[in-house]
Amino acid sequence: MRALAFIRSAALAGALLVAGCQQEAQGSTPRAASGQKPAPAKPPSDDITAEDYPMQPLPRGYVRLKDAYGGVHRVEVEIAATQDARTRGLMWRKELADGKGMLFLFPEESVQSFWMRNTLIPLDMLFITSDLHVAGIISRAEPRTLTSRSVGLSSQYVLEVPGGWTEKVGVKKGSVVEFEGVSGVRVVP
Repeated sequence: MRALAFIRSAALAGALLVAGCQQEAQGSTPRAASGQKPAPAKPPSDDITAEDYPMQPLPRGYVRLKDAYGGVHRVEVEIAATQDARTRGLMWRKELADGKGMLFLFPEESVQSFWMRNTLIPLDMLFITSDLHVAGIISRAEPRTLTSRSVGLSSQYVLEVPGGWTEKVGVKKGSVVEFEGVSGVRVVP
């Protein structure tokens, strides 16, 4: 008789356990172990340079660059055509694959200068004139620095690609550049 009572008790406990699991799976939320309510979620930052800033997706296009040997290299780019997008750039990215980059569009040609604050990876910066020639290249810009980087010549566009890429593919100062899918992007000062 005792064995039968034990089996019934065990069956009842099992049924209660299954019912509790089903209730939890159907949406009842368990309380924190200490009885406190969970902390409210922190709102995203409104600082464009903050890691948790909710940056909107950028337009995309392609940049084609002729190398020193007559070959052509096509880079898929995100297009930074607004002040916020140009300020944010590639900050907080942990990687940038070969064949990918960011193209910065400016309203007019002038001497451009870039820094690497909150940029975690080394980059090559190609400064491009309004007539689509490479004015100069900063190779392997050191990450997480505030050093101002410029080629000292006027440019209207700047292409950032993975550090060492330009040397690897043979793109040099004076190389010819073509844009694909960029002409429809509105440049905002």
